[in-house]
Amino acid sequence: MLNLSDDIKTALLQTAFMVFTSLAAAIVIGGALGLLLYATSNQLFIKNQAVNKIVGVILNIIRSVPFLILMILLLPLSKLIVGTKIGSQAVVVPLSIASVAFFARLAEASFSDVNKGVIEAAVSFGASKASIIKNILIPEALPSLIKNITVTAISILGFSAMAGLVGGGGLGDLAYRYGYQRYQTDIMIVCVLILIVLVQLIQWAGDFAVRKTDKKL
Repeated sequence: MLNLSDDIKTALLQTAFMVFTSLAAAIVIGGALGLLLYATSNQLFIKNQAVNKIVGVILNIIRSVPFLILMILLLPLSKLIVGTKIGSQAVVVPLSIASVAFFARLAEASFSDVNKGVIEAAVSFGASKASIIKNILIPEALPSLIKNITVTAISILGFSAMAGLVGGGGLGDLAYRYGYQRYQTDIMIVCVLILIVLVQLIQWAGDFAVRKTDKKL
């Protein structure tokens, strides 16, 4: 029982590592790509149809591939980057790429929802594009961005559970090894319950952050 308790703790830490690392990549890189998509589609910024189409098509291709297949396809890239095809470190590579593509589109939608009148007013006062992005666009879009970060975090948690199918570690791997391969359904149920609790905590934290940042609430 002690060994099993240690296995659960290890799996929980591996899941946390995969989720937080991939979420950080999604927020930084995906957020930047979402901003790029918004800016290149908006006449008030740097409208560029070519860049917008190219980035959009790449993101759509990544998003159209089921994560399990994407994970298998990108394991050679994991080997190149982290030196291994197994373990949570290897899974972080495809998980981050999928998360970036997922969040980029959500971020684009968040920026697009910002009142155009506010931006047009800032432009008429001579504000620079960088100033508008930093002082108006991002603050105005922040509540929506936080909601989408919450959605992304929960999706990443779900994706990370598939890592067990390729020996990626985490709660999904533990549930697969004990629950499916060894027919210990009780262990699988424990892993599922932990995942449910984690989802509830992520959602609660996201809702709390939205209430703190949304001026309308």
